[in-house]
Amino acid sequence: MHTRPLADLRSADATGFGGKSASLGELIAGGIPVPPGFALSADARAEPMSATVREALVAAYEALGDDPPVAVRSSAIGEDSAAATFAGQHETYLWVRGADAVCEAVKNCWASLHGERATSYRERLGPAGEAPAMGVAVQLMVDAAVSGVMFTCNPVSGDPSTIAVNASWGLGVAVVEGEVTPDEYRMSKVTGEVLQRTVGRKHLEYTPGPKGAVRRDVPDDRIEAPCLDDAQLEALVEFGRRVEVHFGRPQDIEWAIDREGELSLLQSRPVTTMRKKSGTSE
Repeated sequence: MHTRPLADLRSADATGFGGKSASLGELIAGGIPVPPGFALSADARAEPMSATVREALVAAYEALGDDPPVAVRSSAIGEDSAAATFAGQHETYLWVRGADAVCEAVKNCWASLHGERATSYRERLGPAGEAPAMGVAVQLMVDAAVSGVMFTCNPVSGDPSTIAVNASWGLGVAVVEGEVTPDEYRMSKVTGEVLQRTVGRKHLEYTPGPKGAVRRDVPDDRIEAPCLDDAQLEALVEFGRRVEVHFGRPQDIEWAIDREGELSLLQSRPVTTMRKKSGTSE
């Protein structure tokens, strides 16, 4: 079977559908709000958009609704693992609408497996036992008013008692690509108290357009306005705690809050950037 609903996947499915898709399935199993969608297996790439693969892909997409906007995201085997994140090395396509456009975005995700960035990243990791392979995750889009990333520890020091959040207006592209100076928050994982709050200059945002995400200037009155309130920060801390408990280790999480105020998690992977504390073994 080339496609499976994300809700049916678990960690053991990472070898067939990739780490990102398997992680999303685990989040759903843990009762975490995740946009619905489906995963395309790595085996499908062996039949590059054959009639069988296309039929399965289109049927799974149409089951999500009437030409709904979706995110088409790489889910390579070994991606989003404790050993390697592959963050930013493969392609993601946002606000894709229509079966033909989804099929094209899937093909482009497949092609990015052997792109210059991903190839260089694998070379830095050293020899691998198997040839690279890629699944793809397809999820309903969140029309994000605010989005960002969250680490359930201090990503620099490794302090497990704090949660770090970066946030900006619109879709998460601007934060992930480093195009804006996001708001930064440090909260106590124990009490939820905001320990540090720094409001950044968020001069642009990505919003839905007729052919994908569109980059727009942020109105002057929002550029240096905080994009999260205390209730939203409290909700992020609570979800961060739950996700870390579910996976049993600190997590690097992508999240979005839609225009109705609903919070969804879009991705979770192990934190791999922590510096080792003095005196610890390798």
